[in-house]
Amino acid sequence: MKEFNISAYIVPTDDAHQNEYIAAADQRREFISGFTGSAGTAIITEHNASLWTDGRYFLQAAQQLDDNWTLMKDRLPDTPTFGQFLNDKLAPQSSIGADPTTISNSTWETISKELEINGSKMVNISTNLVDLVWSETGDRPAPPNNSVWVLEQKYTGKDWKQKIQDVREKMAEKKAEYLVVTALDEIAWLLNMRGSDIPFNPVFFSYVIVGINRTMLFINESKVNSTVRRHLNIEENRMDTGPMDGVELYPYGDVFDKLDEIVHPKDKKLWLTPESSYAVCSRVTQDLLVRAASPIALMKAVKNEAELAGMYACHVRDGVALAEFFAWMEAEVPKCNVTELSAADKLEELRSQQENYVSLSFDTISASGPNGAIIHYKPTPESSIPVTSNDMFLLDSGSQYLDGTTDVTRTVHFGQPNEYQKECYTRVLKGNLAMAMNKFPEKATGERLDSFARQHLWNVGLDYAHGTGHGVGAGLNVHEGPMSIGYRHNPKDPGLLAGMVITDEPGYYEAGAFGIRIENQMAIEKAQVKYGNGSFLELRNLTLVPYQRKLLVPELLNRDEIAYINQYHETCLQHVGKALQDQNKKEAYRWLLKEAAPIG
Repeated sequence: MKEFNISAYIVPTDDAHQNEYIAAADQRREFISGFTGSAGTAIITEHNASLWTDGRYFLQAAQQLDDNWTLMKDRLPDTPTFGQFLNDKLAPQSSIGADPTTISNSTWETISKELEINGSKMVNISTNLVDLVWSETGDRPAPPNNSVWVLEQKYTGKDWKQKIQDVREKMAEKKAEYLVVTALDEIAWLLNMRGSDIPFNPVFFSYVIVGINRTMLFINESKVNSTVRRHLNIEENRMDTGPMDGVELYPYGDVFDKLDEIVHPKDKKLWLTPESSYAVCSRVTQDLLVRAASPIALMKAVKNEAELAGMYACHVRDGVALAEFFAWMEAEVPKCNVTELSAADKLEELRSQQENYVSLSFDTISASGPNGAIIHYKPTPESSIPVTSNDMFLLDSGSQYLDGTTDVTRTVHFGQPNEYQKECYTRVLKGNLAMAMNKFPEKATGERLDSFARQHLWNVGLDYAHGTGHGVGAGLNVHEGPMSIGYRHNPKDPGLLAGMVITDEPGYYEAGAFGIRIENQMAIEKAQVKYGNGSFLELRNLTLVPYQRKLLVPELLNRDEIAYINQYHETCLQHVGKALQDQNKKEAYRWLLKEAAPIG
């Protein structure tokens, strides 16, 4: 820091593409702080090291940060913003450094505006200081460079050339001559390609620039085989004056030079999302910048018929694996030979046996007893504890399949839960059902729906410190925007639309005791309503895993809720039950029959 004449250095979680999950080589914040959660920002001054993270990670961060660090509980009323903190800790006229590739343009501008109050400023440090320290240890992993592959149109439902044309129509509306695409899931969706550069997310490091007459892909050439070249009809670094049928291929690192070349005449408008890095956005002057959300984000979020069919199909297979898993757990846990880690490994083994399996969609949250209260807990060899018949067990897990992505949470007890645990579970389930059973106007934003899921907890003074739902990609990222369900305002939320896939996941967490979360993946569909003009929506379950009967308090459920649960369990029997019989999985089928029996 002294060498670069800065008073503070910001280390975000993000990589150059602002991914939520990042490659091992980009886990700079984890390396410098020891905190392994997926969200957080470190700020280091000469005399202070502080880390901001949200409510999902308060317990985890408190456990993982050592005495050198101060935990800043982000979004709480008394917690300062980054700019407020820096203005308080640093002298006026200070310089604050950051790697411009790892901070979004919107975040850079927000911090800069706050720093102006103190006469301080953000400074572009192109050499990442954490990389310098990390490289000296010899332990920094090499950046991933895995091959990419083509996803068949039977899964994508639309040819990539038609997608490019759809994007160009949106560009014409904005009078933009180029769209710069930096989000990796948008690139994978746009080109009908997948990769494995980011754990759990089938994406690959690249940039795409879509022009009126050309499409440019910036990617390490070694990742591209002959099949991909044929798929994209790759044109080697040439530009025609008319529309091209193929893609121009450039080295990954050439994107900044190409951007400079495009903007050099200063007469072409470029469309950039504010979530792109400051390193990308700062190359374009304000008069040439079309600053708006990427059109691809919404196109990707609204699934077509083929994508929805794949999402339905993969959830049946996922339900088979989970039925096998819970049947196995009920048999093995009483023998006292199952740990959180061995349970997670067993579930991965069972899922991997299903057709079209690719990988997990995130680290399995296999949490027994008090670990369940750590919202995004991940068992490690050091932290893993036995799963016993005395504690609640929370399992949040999912998979990537060629035809879809799953994310499901179930909380169970392998012994006798107490009355308080049963009441908490039933109230969480009532919140899940309230979301699942309600109808709402088209384009309603997620914050309007969030209280449906919390009301039955609020009634007895309980709550949870995370959002209620997120979008899910079709064979893509398990967390997908731009929509979300939560109590905080999401300025990027376009409103909910038919074809979107979201999660419904209320919970309750008692520190040091247990955690409860019930999560179903839901497809948004047009609703039939008695009145109105048909512009109302409803949710249809994709997840096919029964709720645990022993944790229910039937007296807390009303007639409609009981009928919904019974119908849902019947659907599980029809689809997962048939698949279990087809695969001759008798023990799992017996488990399903038991758990899906009618209640009430």
